[in-house]
Order: sequence, then structure tokens, then C-alpha cells
Amino acid sequence: MVKADVLAALDAARGKYISGQELAQQLGVSRTAIWKAVAALRADGIPVAAVTNRGYILSPAADVLNAAAVTALLAPEAARALQVEVVDRLPGTNAALRARAENGAPEGLVLIAQAQSAGRGRGGHSFFSPQGGLYLSILLRPEIGLRQAVRLTAMAAVAACRAAEKVSGAELRIKWVNDLWRDGRKVCGILTEAALDMESGMLDYAVLGLGFNITAPPDGWPAELQDVAGALFDDAPPPGARAALAAAFLNEFWALYHGVPKPEYLPEYRARQALLGQTVTVTPRNGTPRKAEALDIDEDCRLVVRFVGEHNLVPLRGEEVHLGKYL
Repeated sequence: MVKADVLAALDAARGKYISGQELAQQLGVSRTAIWKAVAALRADGIPVAAVTNRGYILSPAADVLNAAAVTALLAPEAARALQVEVVDRLPGTNAALRARAENGAPEGLVLIAQAQSAGRGRGGHSFFSPQGGLYLSILLRPEIGLRQAVRLTAMAAVAACRAAEKVSGAELRIKWVNDLWRDGRKVCGILTEAALDMESGMLDYAVLGLGFNITAPPDGWPAELQDVAGALFDDAPPPGARAALAAAFLNEFWALYHGVPKPEYLPEYRARQALLGQTVTVTPRNGTPRKAEALDIDEDCRLVVRFVGEHNLVPLRGEEVHLGKYL
């Protein structure tokens, strides 16, 4: 907690020196606690400099991510509805937020981590989540049934594309159902998880999680990701890029989630699809991979395909879909 508070204080005084004594008095902690917090920030790669008799200073070029920085960039409607928390590291933001949801946390709670030690994607796949990315989950309590939950993923994909393009200038496409691509490489994954109220058949809550690759890791991508992973920025991001991206996504998503009818985002969701018109490999759960042509996105945000050798159109729900070679 002290570490996050020190970072927020240094960020608020960006480019100016603050003495350790002033920080200690401002935060109500000891000078030793301030020193330990600064050491921890440096270990995370945050460029905090110290000059004798002047104090600590945060580099103007530092890409700082804290709750205050994100909240300050929210639109009024989103700022009133959302509560943003930023932590250094978690096993996974979705898992942490689901636990909070089970204990009655309200809609609009946003949990952001600077790294994840056990990030997950669809189907239980691991999600590489190193320091420097943006890992965000939001708690929702929509009055919808389980089959409609895929629309939340569609809204999030559109909102994430808009936000990322606004912040990075990169053009993004959607690879159904939950990946965002830049130049054919995955730069963002989306995972929507929901709990069902068995009596009503409606959702008790949904947790919507996103993981963005901001830049490539300093040591490069793991071997299994080298051919598929990409990043929003080719070089170092501008100062405040992650906070700007988090806020831009929350602003775009909240506008779609509240008060924007489905027809307004569905055409954009279709238009951004990377698989339409392509030959794909469809792998059902516990099934055999089959070759198909991706044709359309239907009104329920499902990918419509025609399997090779068949005439019927088939809307997909949770199948794995890959572009290119037929296994």
C-alpha cells in the first residue's frame, strides 16, 4: 500500500523533487517505509531518482500506472460508476475479482494489475502476463441470461479496439471470439467469466478481463509465443500510456454497456473481424478439428461457418477457431 501511495505522490508531482520527510508526513508513515517503497519501485523498473538534500523525483518519461492516474482520465459517467484499484501483481485479476463478487462487491469495481503470475485465457490456457503490460478486470451485474454473455465480450472487443487505436495509433482487428490482432499478431486477449443464478436463470455477475501487450518483453517472447504474440507499441510507450489505455477502454466500454443498443456496436464488431472470408480450423471441445469457411457474425455475435463438404451454415459458440492450416 505504501508503495502505491508513494508512486501516486511522485506522479502527482511529476518532474519535481519531494523529500523523504515530506512524503513520510504526507502519507503518515516512517522515513524507512518511504525508502523501502522507493527501492521496491526501482525494482519494478520505475525510474525514481534521489538527490541528497533535494529528495526523490519521478522521471517525466516514466509510464506510471496507478488508480489516481486512471480515474483522472475517466469520463464523468464512468467516473461516477467505477471504482478503480491498481495493484502490483496478482495470480490473476479475474480470479481475484470473482472472489470479491462472491462476497457482494458492487458492479463497477475495476481491478488492474501491473503483472500476473498465473494469468488465464479461454479454455484454461495460460496467459503470459509480464511486468509492463496492462491486465484489467471489471465486475458487472447485468440482467441478462448466460447465452447473452457473449455480447459482453463483443462490446469489450469493440471498446478495446477503439481505445488501443486512440492511444497507440495502431489499427486493430478482432479474431473471433476474444483476441485482438495487430498485423496478424495477438496484442490483447479477453476473458469473460460468469456466475449463474440457478433460480432465475439470469447472471448473478460477470467478470470481464483483458490483457494488453504494451511492448515486447525485454528478453523477448517465450518460444511458444514468438510466432503469434505482438504488442501495441514497437518502441517504448509514451508516458502514461497504460493509464490512458485503461481509462480509454473503460470510457468506451461503459458507454456501450449502458445505454447503447446492440445494433450500434454489432456492425463495427463485424467490420473488424479478421476471419471472415478465410479458411479456418474449427476444434470443438473434445472433438476432431475440421476445416471450414468463416462467413459471418450473427445477431448473437456467433461466428457462422460452413464446414468443407457440407451445405448447412453453422453458428459457433465456444469452439476454438484458428486461421490457416487444417490439422
